[in-house]
Amino acid sequence: MTPPREPCRHTPRPFPLDDGTAPARLSAARLLTALAARPAARVLLRSPWPEAGAAVARGPAAGPGMDRHLAARLRRAEGGRPTPRSAHQLAELALAAGRVAEADRYLALVPPGTRGLAGTRARRHRHVGRVSEAVVGLRRAVSAGLATPRERRQLHRYEEELRLLSGWRPALTPVVGYRPDPASVLHVLTGDRPRRRAPRVHALLSATAATGWTVTAVVRPGPSPDAPARRPAGAWTVDGVAYHRIPPAERTGTATARLQHEAQALLELALRARPAVLRTTSHGDNALVTRAVAQALGIPWVYEVGELPADRWAATRPAEAAASERYRMCCAREAELLSAADDVVAPSRAMQDRLRELTRALPTGPVPARVAPPAVEGPYLADPRPRQEARRVLGLPESAPVVGAVADLLEREGLDDLLRAAALVAERVPELLVVIVGDGPARAELEALARRLGPAGWVRFAGRLTDEEVLLHHQAFDVFVVPRRDEPVTRSTVPTAAVEALATGTPVVASRLPVLAETVADGITGLLTPAEDPETLATVLQMMLECPVVRRCLGGEARRRAVPARTWQAVAADAAEVYDHLTGRAGPREATA
Repeated sequence: MTPPREPCRHTPRPFPLDDGTAPARLSAARLLTALAARPAARVLLRSPWPEAGAAVARGPAAGPGMDRHLAARLRRAEGGRPTPRSAHQLAELALAAGRVAEADRYLALVPPGTRGLAGTRARRHRHVGRVSEAVVGLRRAVSAGLATPRERRQLHRYEEELRLLSGWRPALTPVVGYRPDPASVLHVLTGDRPRRRAPRVHALLSATAATGWTVTAVVRPGPSPDAPARRPAGAWTVDGVAYHRIPPAERTGTATARLQHEAQALLELALRARPAVLRTTSHGDNALVTRAVAQALGIPWVYEVGELPADRWAATRPAEAAASERYRMCCAREAELLSAADDVVAPSRAMQDRLRELTRALPTGPVPARVAPPAVEGPYLADPRPRQEARRVLGLPESAPVVGAVADLLEREGLDDLLRAAALVAERVPELLVVIVGDGPARAELEALARRLGPAGWVRFAGRLTDEEVLLHHQAFDVFVVPRRDEPVTRSTVPTAAVEALATGTPVVASRLPVLAETVADGITGLLTPAEDPETLATVLQMMLECPVVRRCLGGEARRRAVPARTWQAVAADAAEVYDHLTGRAGPREATA
């Protein structure tokens, strides 16, 4: 009988943290892989749809422009009857654009047994959350000897994804005799967040350091890290916060292998930083890695949930996705991680309720998440510039009424309702200007809608801007609008831009959704209107624009309430109190695998 293996008495060894070249190497590798792995592009470049082929070839680097290319080419293909080969390629294009119904129409024209058809059908099933069905279809193609090498690789990726959703976790050897620094916290950040998040993350970390805790942060691989700036070395310090970056795993082709690599890297760093607490933010990949390391070290960990990955995923897919296998498995995985955390943080009561609902069926009962509303950073606490001065800097008309929004240009943000409402207001207020800050897949449709609804120039799409430019726009707006649609993800996810607008003293008009009702005090700091009702929104906007006294009263109260209550110092003080409680309560904890 083999004796049980003795737990490893771990000796810290240097882990090859990023030298600054790994992101570039990985980006180049991904681009080359995308170019080589897209047969649709090679065929379409020689077909009646060459621009669509170029869009597919650009792959992940294309951005929103790729969606516009695909949509245009798919529209031009409507009404005809393509050959089976062209139908197959058009189905691939439709899937790349997220148009499942169109993909199904073209797939019906492709004969069974066509080379590559199993992979296309599997991508279709996976897109709507039918992961097991995608795996079964590819396995049948492999068993029948019909699978291409690309489909075999696709099957391997999908099997690993199903394994990850089914309960896989990183395997780390427990560390015996670990002795943490008593007032040290390690934040596990993600590298796939928007750049505007970085200053807010750093504000929390530096404010926590000011409470007396030693703060270290590690950034998991991704194109846009939460860290305040890219540095050429693997470690740097800003405002008392030590940052590290884990290099991407360049030769791990599956999600489980990548997460195993990152968990091992985080453990090696933790053994040098010696934290007493780990903290991470959603999504679940962060939590998987952080939990594994916390259990290996025998220390508590905190999970901050800004949004639920399952809700965010389903929001960009057909309605069937919200009842799919993938959605259910993602929710179950998230509930498991929430129950494993020693402390759970939600940014709103709406999210707190959503987490209770998600974990209600657990044997331990609903997870008692605490609420920590988002704060605003230094520039928003200073006295705002006069509106006319901000407009002069931005080149906006000083006397025209201006309503604005700052958001990712996604359908769920409801910006089409804002444009329709503003067009109604413009009939009475012809000098009205609408300014939309942000970018995203819906931009082309919004620009086309703006052209149909009004004259040239009545809507300005500013695109993505720097933090300083966003602040100036907040100060330049007469009214800030959050016209979100009523969907699961919009009911619980806090729009940080609305918090920033309130802090600048700009009144907010928002959809009457649970999280927005928490953010905007109706009739006190702004006004709430029914979601997806542009006529009522138009009435409220016109009243606001015609009543400067109302705007001043609402804006003044908004700033008075936001500034003292929503500071990072207050959030950090609460966090430090929780860390004290966790470390004082935990005592010696047994490390687990």
